[in-house]
Amino acid sequence: MTFRTLLLATALLIVTATQAAAQRARDALAVPVLRPSVTVTGDLVRIGDMIDNAGSAAEIAIYRAPDLGTTGSLPTAQVVATLRAHQVIGVDTRDIKEVAVTRLARTVAAKDIEQAVAAALEHRNGLGDAANLTLTFDRDLLDIRLDAANSGAMQPAAARSEPRSGRFDVAFEIANDSGTGPTKLRFTGTVIETAEVAVLTRNVDRGDLLKSSDLVVERRPKAEIGGDAASRDRAVGMQLRRPMRANQPLKIADIVKPDLVQRDQTITLVYQSTGLYLTTRGKALDSGTEGDVVNVLNPQSKRTVTGIVTGRGQVTVEVATPKPQVADATAAIASDAPSASASPAAITSQVTPKSE
Repeated sequence: MTFRTLLLATALLIVTATQAAAQRARDALAVPVLRPSVTVTGDLVRIGDMIDNAGSAAEIAIYRAPDLGTTGSLPTAQVVATLRAHQVIGVDTRDIKEVAVTRLARTVAAKDIEQAVAAALEHRNGLGDAANLTLTFDRDLLDIRLDAANSGAMQPAAARSEPRSGRFDVAFEIANDSGTGPTKLRFTGTVIETAEVAVLTRNVDRGDLLKSSDLVVERRPKAEIGGDAASRDRAVGMQLRRPMRANQPLKIADIVKPDLVQRDQTITLVYQSTGLYLTTRGKALDSGTEGDVVNVLNPQSKRTVTGIVTGRGQVTVEVATPKPQVADATAAIASDAPSASASPAAITSQVTPKSE
Protein backbone atom coordinates (compact mmCIF):
# COMPACT_ATOMS: atom_id res chain seq x y z
CA MET A 1 0.00 0.00 0.00
CA THR A 2 2.82 2.39 0.87
CA PHE A 3 4.63 1.53 -2.34
CA ARG A 4 1.53 2.34 -4.40
CA THR A 5 1.08 5.71 -2.71
CA LEU A 6 4.72 6.55 -3.30
CA LEU A 7 4.37 5.59 -6.93
CA LEU A 8 1.38 7.92 -7.40
CA ALA A 9 3.18 10.82 -5.72
CA THR A 10 6.19 10.32 -7.96
CA ALA A 11 3.99 10.34 -11.04
CA LEU A 12 2.29 13.54 -9.90
CA LEU A 13 5.64 15.26 -9.40
CA ILE A 14 6.75 14.20 -12.84
CA VAL A 15 3.58 15.63 -14.43
CA THR A 16 3.92 18.93 -12.54
CA ALA A 17 7.56 19.28 -13.49
CA THR A 18 6.71 18.52 -17.08
CA GLN A 19 4.02 21.19 -17.16
CA ALA A 20 6.35 23.76 -15.61
CA ALA A 21 9.04 22.92 -18.10
CA ALA A 22 6.55 23.23 -20.93
CA GLN A 23 5.44 26.64 -19.65
CA ARG A 24 9.08 27.78 -19.42
CA ALA A 25 9.60 26.53 -22.91
CA ARG A 26 6.62 28.43 -24.19
CA ASP A 27 7.80 31.56 -22.36
CA ALA A 28 11.20 31.13 -23.90
CA LEU A 29 9.74 30.61 -27.35
CA ALA A 30 7.23 33.52 -27.10
CA VAL A 31 9.13 36.63 -28.11
CA PRO A 32 8.36 39.75 -26.02
CA VAL A 33 6.76 42.38 -28.26
CA LEU A 34 6.85 46.08 -27.44
CA ARG A 35 3.54 47.94 -27.45
CA PRO A 36 3.38 51.37 -29.13
CA SER A 37 0.91 52.76 -26.59
CA VAL A 38 0.15 51.82 -23.02
CA THR A 39 -2.87 52.62 -20.83
CA VAL A 40 -2.70 52.25 -17.06
CA THR A 41 -5.18 52.97 -14.27
CA GLY A 42 -2.83 53.05 -11.28
CA ASP A 43 0.25 55.06 -10.38
CA LEU A 44 2.76 52.38 -11.55
CA VAL A 45 3.71 51.02 -14.98
CA ARG A 46 4.64 47.31 -15.02
CA ILE A 47 6.52 45.20 -17.54
CA GLY A 48 3.27 43.49 -18.53
CA ASP A 49 1.89 46.90 -19.49
CA MET A 50 4.83 47.65 -21.80
CA ILE A 51 5.16 44.37 -23.72
CA ASP A 52 3.19 41.36 -24.83
CA ASN A 53 4.41 37.91 -23.72
CA ALA A 54 5.98 39.30 -20.55
CA GLY A 55 5.70 35.93 -18.80
CA SER A 56 6.52 35.78 -15.10
CA ALA A 57 8.00 39.29 -15.19
CA ALA A 58 4.65 40.89 -16.04
CA GLU A 59 3.98 42.22 -12.50
CA ILE A 60 7.35 43.91 -12.03
CA ALA A 61 6.93 47.71 -11.73
CA ILE A 62 9.46 49.71 -13.76
CA TYR A 63 8.07 53.28 -14.02
CA ARG A 64 5.87 55.72 -12.21
CA ALA A 65 2.73 56.52 -14.20
CA PRO A 66 2.11 60.04 -15.58
CA ASP A 67 -0.19 62.44 -13.77
CA LEU A 68 -3.88 61.62 -13.74
CA GLY A 69 -5.48 62.12 -17.12
CA THR A 70 -2.21 62.86 -18.92
CA THR A 71 0.01 61.07 -21.46
CA GLY A 72 3.81 60.75 -21.41
CA SER A 73 6.28 59.17 -23.80
CA LEU A 74 9.35 56.97 -23.35
CA PRO A 75 12.13 56.44 -25.94
CA THR A 76 12.25 52.85 -27.08
CA ALA A 77 15.95 52.55 -26.28
CA GLN A 78 15.29 53.51 -22.67
CA VAL A 79 12.47 50.99 -22.38
CA VAL A 80 14.60 48.18 -23.82
CA ALA A 81 17.44 48.99 -21.42
CA THR A 82 15.07 48.92 -18.45
CA LEU A 83 13.62 45.56 -19.56
CA ARG A 84 17.08 44.10 -19.99
CA ALA A 85 17.90 45.12 -16.41
CA HIS A 86 15.04 42.86 -15.33
CA GLN A 87 16.25 39.91 -17.43
CA VAL A 88 13.75 40.54 -20.23
CA ILE A 89 15.77 40.27 -23.45
CA GLY A 90 15.13 39.80 -27.12
CA VAL A 91 12.28 42.29 -27.23
CA ASP A 92 10.79 42.87 -30.67
CA THR A 93 10.54 46.66 -30.94
CA ARG A 94 8.91 46.62 -34.37
CA ASP A 95 10.83 49.81 -35.21
CA ILE A 96 8.82 51.78 -32.65
CA LYS A 97 10.64 55.01 -31.79
CA GLU A 98 8.83 55.76 -28.53
CA VAL A 99 6.07 54.39 -26.34
CA ALA A 100 3.12 56.58 -25.28
CA VAL A 101 1.93 55.95 -21.72
CA THR A 102 -1.54 57.26 -20.74
CA ARG A 103 -2.92 57.23 -17.23
CA LEU A 104 -6.69 56.99 -17.15
CA ALA A 105 -8.58 59.26 -14.77
CA ARG A 106 -12.06 60.30 -13.82
CA THR A 107 -12.62 64.01 -14.29
CA VAL A 108 -15.15 65.76 -12.08
CA ALA A 109 -16.07 69.03 -13.79
CA ALA A 110 -16.13 72.24 -11.77
CA LYS A 111 -19.71 72.84 -12.90
CA ASP A 112 -20.77 69.45 -11.53
CA ILE A 113 -19.05 70.18 -8.22
CA GLU A 114 -20.87 73.51 -7.88
CA GLN A 115 -24.21 71.85 -8.60
CA ALA A 116 -23.51 69.10 -6.06
CA VAL A 117 -22.63 71.65 -3.36
CA ALA A 118 -25.76 73.69 -4.10
CA ALA A 119 -27.88 70.53 -3.91
CA ALA A 120 -26.33 69.66 -0.54
CA LEU A 121 -27.22 73.14 0.81
CA GLU A 122 -30.73 73.26 -0.65
CA HIS A 123 -33.42 74.15 1.94
CA ARG A 124 -30.83 74.10 4.72
CA ASN A 125 -31.04 76.78 7.43
CA GLY A 126 -33.59 78.85 5.54
CA LEU A 127 -31.98 78.60 2.10
CA GLY A 128 -34.21 78.08 -0.93
CA ASP A 129 -33.95 75.96 -4.05
CA ALA A 130 -30.51 74.96 -5.30
CA ALA A 131 -31.12 76.79 -8.59
CA ASN A 132 -31.37 80.09 -6.66
CA LEU A 133 -28.13 79.69 -4.70
CA THR A 134 -25.02 81.60 -5.75
CA LEU A 135 -21.78 80.07 -4.43
CA THR A 136 -18.39 81.69 -3.93
CA PHE A 137 -15.62 79.19 -3.13
CA ASP A 138 -12.61 80.00 -0.96
CA ARG A 139 -10.35 78.58 -3.69
CA ASP A 140 -10.78 78.79 -7.43
CA LEU A 141 -13.03 75.93 -8.44
CA LEU A 142 -11.31 73.81 -11.11
CA ASP A 143 -11.94 70.41 -12.65
CA ILE A 144 -10.73 67.61 -10.37
CA ARG A 145 -9.06 64.45 -11.70
CA LEU A 146 -9.40 61.30 -9.66
CA ASP A 147 -8.04 57.80 -10.08
CA ALA A 148 -10.14 55.88 -12.57
CA ALA A 149 -11.09 53.41 -9.85
CA ASN A 150 -13.24 56.14 -8.22
CA SER A 151 -16.42 55.24 -10.06
CA GLY A 152 -19.00 56.05 -7.37
CA ALA A 153 -21.26 59.08 -7.20
CA MET A 154 -20.46 62.15 -5.10
CA GLN A 155 -22.37 61.46 -1.89
CA PRO A 156 -22.69 64.30 0.69
CA ALA A 157 -21.05 63.19 3.93
CA ALA A 158 -21.55 66.46 5.85
CA ALA A 159 -23.02 69.87 5.08
CA ARG A 160 -23.06 72.97 7.27
CA SER A 161 -24.13 76.54 6.58
CA GLU A 162 -24.21 79.67 8.74
CA PRO A 163 -27.33 81.82 8.16
CA ARG A 164 -25.78 85.12 9.27
CA SER A 165 -22.43 84.97 7.51
CA GLY A 166 -23.44 82.70 4.67
CA ARG A 167 -20.42 80.45 5.26
CA PHE A 168 -20.72 76.83 4.13
CA ASP A 169 -18.63 73.69 4.60
CA VAL A 170 -19.59 70.64 2.53
CA ALA A 171 -17.83 67.25 2.39
CA PHE A 172 -18.36 64.43 -0.14
CA GLU A 173 -17.33 60.78 -0.38
CA ILE A 174 -16.74 58.85 -3.62
CA ALA A 175 -16.64 55.05 -3.53
CA ASN A 176 -13.97 53.25 -5.58
CA ASP A 177 -13.47 49.82 -7.13
CA SER A 178 -10.11 49.15 -5.53
CA GLY A 179 -11.60 48.02 -2.22
CA THR A 180 -9.96 50.83 -0.25
CA GLY A 181 -11.77 53.58 1.64
CA PRO A 182 -13.78 56.19 -0.27
CA THR A 183 -12.12 59.30 -1.67
CA LYS A 184 -13.06 62.39 0.32
CA LEU A 185 -13.55 65.91 -1.05
CA ARG A 186 -14.26 69.08 0.92
CA PHE A 187 -15.37 72.53 -0.23
CA THR A 188 -15.83 75.77 1.74
CA GLY A 189 -17.02 79.26 0.85
CA THR A 190 -20.07 81.51 1.07
CA VAL A 191 -23.61 81.07 -0.25
CA ILE A 192 -26.21 83.72 -1.11
CA GLU A 193 -29.78 83.07 -2.15
CA THR A 194 -30.70 85.10 -5.21
CA ALA A 195 -33.79 85.82 -7.29
CA GLU A 196 -34.39 87.06 -10.81
CA VAL A 197 -35.55 90.66 -10.94
CA ALA A 198 -36.08 93.38 -13.55
CA VAL A 199 -33.36 96.06 -13.28
CA LEU A 200 -33.54 99.56 -14.77
CA THR A 201 -31.09 100.44 -17.53
CA ARG A 202 -31.67 104.21 -17.21
CA ASN A 203 -32.96 106.84 -14.82
CA VAL A 204 -36.76 106.89 -14.88
CA ASP A 205 -39.06 109.64 -13.55
CA ARG A 206 -42.30 109.14 -11.69
CA GLY A 207 -45.15 108.37 -14.06
CA ASP A 208 -42.89 107.33 -16.96
CA LEU A 209 -44.04 104.23 -18.84
CA LEU A 210 -41.51 101.39 -18.82
CA LYS A 211 -40.43 100.05 -22.21
CA SER A 212 -38.73 96.76 -22.94
CA SER A 213 -35.42 98.55 -23.56
CA ASP A 214 -35.59 100.12 -20.08
CA LEU A 215 -35.20 96.75 -18.33
CA VAL A 216 -32.82 93.83 -18.08
CA VAL A 217 -33.12 90.67 -16.00
CA GLU A 218 -30.45 90.05 -13.35
CA ARG A 219 -29.98 87.87 -10.32
CA ARG A 220 -29.76 89.88 -7.11
CA PRO A 221 -29.47 88.78 -3.47
CA LYS A 222 -32.90 87.95 -2.10
CA ALA A 223 -32.12 89.95 1.04
CA GLU A 224 -31.69 93.04 -1.15
CA ILE A 225 -34.99 92.82 -3.01
CA GLY A 226 -37.18 90.94 -0.53
CA GLY A 227 -39.99 88.70 -1.62
CA ASP A 228 -41.76 91.07 -4.05
CA ALA A 229 -39.30 91.24 -6.95
CA ALA A 230 -40.95 92.44 -10.16
CA SER A 231 -40.44 90.33 -13.27
CA ARG A 232 -39.58 91.93 -16.59
CA ASP A 233 -42.80 90.77 -18.24
CA ARG A 234 -44.87 92.29 -15.46
CA ALA A 235 -43.02 95.62 -15.44
CA VAL A 236 -43.13 96.42 -19.18
CA GLY A 237 -45.98 98.85 -19.89
CA MET A 238 -46.34 99.90 -16.27
CA GLN A 239 -45.32 103.25 -14.77
CA LEU A 240 -43.28 104.10 -11.69
CA ARG A 241 -44.72 105.41 -8.46
CA ARG A 242 -41.49 107.30 -7.74
CA PRO A 243 -38.31 108.41 -9.55
CA MET A 244 -35.67 105.66 -9.72
CA ARG A 245 -32.06 105.47 -10.88
CA ALA A 246 -30.42 103.13 -13.34
CA ASN A 247 -29.25 99.75 -11.99
CA GLN A 248 -31.97 99.70 -9.33
CA PRO A 249 -34.03 96.49 -9.04
CA LEU A 250 -37.77 96.87 -9.34
CA LYS A 251 -40.22 95.71 -6.71
CA ILE A 252 -43.91 95.16 -7.30
CA ALA A 253 -44.61 98.09 -4.98
CA ASP A 254 -42.59 100.39 -7.30
CA ILE A 255 -44.85 99.95 -10.32
CA VAL A 256 -48.49 100.71 -11.02
CA LYS A 257 -50.84 100.51 -13.96
CA PRO A 258 -50.45 103.53 -16.25
CA ASP A 259 -52.74 106.52 -15.57
CA LEU A 260 -55.68 106.64 -17.97
CA VAL A 261 -56.64 110.09 -16.69
CA GLN A 262 -54.21 112.93 -16.03
CA ARG A 263 -54.73 115.85 -13.66
CA ASP A 264 -56.15 118.95 -15.44
CA GLN A 265 -56.98 116.82 -18.48
CA THR A 266 -60.23 117.40 -20.34
CA ILE A 267 -62.05 114.10 -20.14
CA THR A 268 -65.36 112.51 -21.07
CA LEU A 269 -67.68 112.50 -18.08
CA VAL A 270 -70.29 109.75 -18.26
CA TYR A 271 -73.47 109.79 -16.16
CA GLN A 272 -74.81 106.28 -16.05
CA SER A 273 -77.89 104.73 -14.50
CA THR A 274 -80.53 102.17 -15.34
CA GLY A 275 -81.92 103.31 -18.65
CA LEU A 276 -79.75 106.43 -18.60
CA TYR A 277 -76.46 107.19 -20.39
CA LEU A 278 -75.37 110.83 -20.68
CA THR A 279 -71.95 112.19 -21.65
CA THR A 280 -70.43 115.62 -21.26
CA ARG A 281 -67.03 117.20 -20.98
CA GLY A 282 -65.25 117.56 -17.66
CA LYS A 283 -61.89 118.53 -16.18
CA ALA A 284 -60.02 115.93 -14.14
CA LEU A 285 -58.85 117.21 -10.78
CA ASP A 286 -56.82 114.03 -10.05
CA SER A 287 -54.77 111.51 -11.97
CA GLY A 288 -55.81 107.88 -11.87
CA THR A 289 -55.58 104.48 -13.48
CA GLU A 290 -58.42 102.10 -14.28
CA GLY A 291 -60.65 101.60 -11.25
CA ASP A 292 -59.34 104.64 -9.33
CA VAL A 293 -61.81 107.13 -7.83
CA VAL A 294 -61.09 110.70 -8.98
CA ASN A 295 -62.71 114.11 -8.70
CA VAL A 296 -63.96 115.83 -11.86
CA LEU A 297 -65.18 119.40 -12.36
CA ASN A 298 -68.33 119.72 -14.45
CA PRO A 299 -67.75 123.04 -16.25
CA GLN A 300 -71.45 123.50 -17.01
CA SER A 301 -72.73 123.16 -13.47
CA LYS A 302 -69.48 124.31 -11.86
CA ARG A 303 -69.86 121.37 -9.47
CA THR A 304 -67.30 118.77 -8.54
CA VAL A 305 -68.40 115.18 -8.89
CA THR A 306 -66.68 111.93 -7.97
CA GLY A 307 -66.38 109.08 -10.45
CA ILE A 308 -64.44 105.99 -11.39
CA VAL A 309 -61.84 105.88 -14.17
CA THR A 310 -63.27 103.44 -16.73
CA GLY A 311 -61.11 104.13 -19.77
CA ARG A 312 -58.52 106.39 -21.30
CA GLY A 313 -59.77 109.92 -20.71
CA GLN A 314 -63.08 108.70 -19.34
CA VAL A 315 -64.69 108.91 -15.89
CA THR A 316 -68.06 107.34 -15.08
CA VAL A 317 -70.45 108.61 -12.42
CA GLU A 318 -73.07 106.16 -11.25
CA VAL A 319 -76.35 107.99 -10.77
CA ALA A 320 -78.63 106.52 -8.15
CA THR A 321 -82.14 105.82 -9.46
CA PRO A 322 -84.83 106.99 -7.00
CA LYS A 323 -87.18 104.25 -5.91
CA PRO A 324 -90.91 104.91 -6.49
CA GLN A 325 -92.87 105.53 -3.27
CA VAL A 326 -95.60 102.94 -2.63
CA ALA A 327 -98.71 104.24 -0.83
CA ASP A 328 -99.85 102.50 2.32
CA ALA A 329 -103.01 100.65 1.17
CA THR A 330 -104.26 100.15 4.72
CA ALA A 331 -104.03 103.85 5.52
CA ALA A 332 -105.84 104.82 2.31
CA ILE A 333 -108.71 102.48 3.00
CA ALA A 334 -108.98 103.69 6.58
CA SER A 335 -109.15 107.36 5.52
CA ASP A 336 -111.72 106.84 2.77
CA ALA A 337 -113.96 104.23 4.36
CA PRO A 338 -116.36 104.94 7.23
CA SER A 339 -115.35 103.96 10.66
CA ALA A 340 -116.36 100.48 11.65
CA SER A 341 -117.60 101.81 15.00
CA ALA A 342 -120.21 104.15 13.49
CA SER A 343 -123.82 103.25 14.32
CA PRO A 344 -126.44 102.34 11.69
CA ALA A 345 -128.38 105.41 12.62
CA ALA A 346 -125.48 107.66 11.81
CA ILE A 347 -125.12 106.06 8.45
CA THR A 348 -128.79 106.37 7.74
CA SER A 349 -128.85 109.99 8.74
CA GLN A 350 -126.30 110.85 6.01
CA VAL A 351 -128.64 109.67 3.29
CA THR A 352 -131.52 111.95 2.30
CA PRO A 353 -134.51 110.01 1.01
CA LYS A 354 -135.74 111.10 -2.34
CA SER A 355 -139.21 112.68 -2.21
CA GLU A 356 -141.92 111.23 -4.25
